[in-house]
Amino acid sequence: MPSQASTDHGPAPAHHHPHHDTTTVERGSFALARCVCGWYGAARRSRDRARTDAAEHLTSAHPAAAPEAAPL
Repeated sequence: MPSQASTDHGPAPAHHHPHHDTTTVERGSFALARCVCGWYGAARRSRDRARTDAAEHLTSAHPAAAPEAAPL
């Protein structure tokens, strides 16, 4: 049986912190986000959703790094 190699597409854009560096990885027809801290997201069919998972991980891990919300 052939092994499924993961393809690392490098860090997700603008998602870097000294203890958190996220990447997206493809496994078959799925993509998932992972971080050097050991966190990983759910397998997604949408690469964009995997990148969103990575961004949400960083904002939950480091709220100060989140973009400021516009006032209502």
